[in-house]
Amino acid sequence: MGVFDIAARTAGRARYAAAQGLRSAWYGAQMSAARRRASGFDRPGEPAFRPSKGTPDLAALRRAYFELFLKDRLNVEAGLYPAPSDVRLKDLPKALRSARAFREDVEEVDRRRLERNGTEIRQQVMDGHNRYPAYYLQNFHYQSGGWFTEDSADLYDTQVEALFTGTADAMRRAVLAEISRELKGRDQRRVSLLDVACGNGRFLSQVMQVYPRLMVSGLDLSPTYTDAARARLKPWKHVEILHEAAESMPIENASLDMVVSIFLFHELPPRVRGQVISEVHRVLKPGGLFILADSAQFGDYPELDGLLEYFPHGFHEPYYKDYLSWNANSVCERAGLVPETRSLAFLTKISTFRRVP
Repeated sequence: MGVFDIAARTAGRARYAAAQGLRSAWYGAQMSAARRRASGFDRPGEPAFRPSKGTPDLAALRRAYFELFLKDRLNVEAGLYPAPSDVRLKDLPKALRSARAFREDVEEVDRRRLERNGTEIRQQVMDGHNRYPAYYLQNFHYQSGGWFTEDSADLYDTQVEALFTGTADAMRRAVLAEISRELKGRDQRRVSLLDVACGNGRFLSQVMQVYPRLMVSGLDLSPTYTDAARARLKPWKHVEILHEAAESMPIENASLDMVVSIFLFHELPPRVRGQVISEVHRVLKPGGLFILADSAQFGDYPELDGLLEYFPHGFHEPYYKDYLSWNANSVCERAGLVPETRSLAFLTKISTFRRVP
């Protein structure tokens, strides 16, 4: 490597560190402000929550945080995806509007937390009620509107970045790295990918920016999030967004090369997780790849098991406690999906599985 190459790499790393540091500080400040305005995780009169697995080791949390960005930058240098361009002056007005909306919503979220009311949306969703399973009609995270309002779809990106102190996109890019490895040496125009629970399309838009001719589709049960995804992915005319349930995909057998799922399974009842895995196996071609990205679980970071226990207590996540001990490998193997790799990206675990040929 020549001196100019070294200089360019050093400059690139410096720009990356500055941009991601600024981004993390921005979202971290929003979360800190939200915590100051909130009443805390415990209701008045309740004893303070104490995790059974001990106090989290914050030093271990910081190490995992910095390792995420180190791996992210190394993935960029390995050519798995371009350097992120998510800190731009032209995006500042939108970022300020989103920050204001997030701040204004904190009181409503805090009210639900104090009341332990995570099912407001069940009374509010009237039209099409029968098409949505009961487990879905909840205010996950105590968020306003559940998965059913335009405001929720618009605010979600800021909420999740604030929750994870500006690391959500970096964790998603670890999934993009797996896609890039799978695509190496292949014609993207002949490869089909489905994003299960694609939400408002943020991850799919990142995929399309790197692989604009990939045959991509997304699926989600939220009517407003799928509308937002269609709007976000409008520049890529061949992308299809389906408003359907993950446990009953309207997709032909053995028709897909890749299926991706990001932060879906911890919000599913155990029974439904198995149904979705079976559907993934059904729609994948023999030899196809399933990439499952979701929360870290007990034992992934033993020093942080206590931190994971806090999440279902402080946020409305009714199936998360069970998920923390859920064995994805055994469920996938029973369905005919063979485990291949496993990696950690801060608080996200990425596992890959191959459909048996």
